[in-house]
Amino acid sequence: MNDTASAARVGRVEFTGSRHELFGIVIRGYALMLPTIGLYRFWQATWKRRFYWQNTVIDGDPLEYTGTPTQLLLGFFFALAFFLPIYVALFVLAMQESTLVVLGYLGIGLIVWFLMGYATYRARDFRLSRTLWRGIRFDLRGNAWAYALRRFLWSILMVATLGLVYPWMASSLWKYRWRNTWFGDRKFDIAGNWRAFAAPYYATYLLNLLTIGGALIWAVSTHDFVLVGALPVPGALSWLAAIGCVVVFALSLAWYRTRTASRMLSTVSCGEAALTVRLGTGALFGQFVAYVFGVLGVLLLLGLTAALVLGGIYAMASAGGKADAASIVSMFQSGTLNVALLIVAYLVVLGAFGMLAEVVLSFGWWRLLARGASLSNPDSLRSVRATAEDRALIGQGLADALNVGAY
Repeated sequence: MNDTASAARVGRVEFTGSRHELFGIVIRGYALMLPTIGLYRFWQATWKRRFYWQNTVIDGDPLEYTGTPTQLLLGFFFALAFFLPIYVALFVLAMQESTLVVLGYLGIGLIVWFLMGYATYRARDFRLSRTLWRGIRFDLRGNAWAYALRRFLWSILMVATLGLVYPWMASSLWKYRWRNTWFGDRKFDIAGNWRAFAAPYYATYLLNLLTIGGALIWAVSTHDFVLVGALPVPGALSWLAAIGCVVVFALSLAWYRTRTASRMLSTVSCGEAALTVRLGTGALFGQFVAYVFGVLGVLLLLGLTAALVLGGIYAMASAGGKADAASIVSMFQSGTLNVALLIVAYLVVLGAFGMLAEVVLSFGWWRLLARGASLSNPDSLRSVRATAEDRALIGQGLADALNVGAY
């Protein structure tokens, strides 16, 4: 009787973090990026992971992240040394004739794409090996080079088939990652296959193909555009059709992502413990809508800021008398000033959109996953024995250098 009750018990997964807490971490990180020449991002990444991990509570026990900023920093330095031959090759190619340059850049692009698969796998290994639950450490085994080659070959097939082979690619990569994931001395397994991806993917693929293709054909056939010089500008109805295409894309993407994640993650098991995930499409679509309105708000704020700056410049130019175009232009004659303004503008825009994506999209997806998950038979994991920490650092550094890290 007790054994049956224990086997039937389902552990809850909760997420207790708040957006304003994450916003404080992110805003502090961006504020300290400039004076530290960008090096504070390793501290920011560590604080963000600790925030996400410690607020994810599985069956009453939170996750724990033990990684440190210095590990990320050292890994990044290793990555710089790793990429040194590529930097040298790019410098040499810049001085060659055009045909050789094109072939060289294509070759380097393929190498970088291959390395992105390796970096993604090793970054996952880094995060898992620094993640504990109930004092037991996770780990990712397997071979990162084999994963990178698998991803690279599937990518070639993706291009050759115009994306139609994606369900098989996604299933293959998911299986490789999960079947090499361990919790202490116990291995994970995943039973899902390409069928979990096929129907949602092809439905999304076809719907967007018809929507976008139909809008383009309609705009061309009705000539709903005006020429501004030689540039065709869509008319009012074409803009409405374009907005409709964006809405359909966002809604279908939310449906696809929640559907496939629910299906695949619900086939993940670790011994007798099994994961169940139920995600709502409306919740994810709501995040997309919130992000769009956030982007519009940021653009409005940046526009007002630019207007105030230009107003200040005009006031400065008017201080010595009547302002004219020549006096205003003369203020931008300094190359140093122009470079400084461009750098500041770039950092502000990049920081604003990066912060918005983190606080709205990344936070929303993590919380949605956590709150939609449950773990059946969690007591079976109490017999798991701990394993040693994988201390490799270079994988996370490569992921940072290639901008393929997550959380």
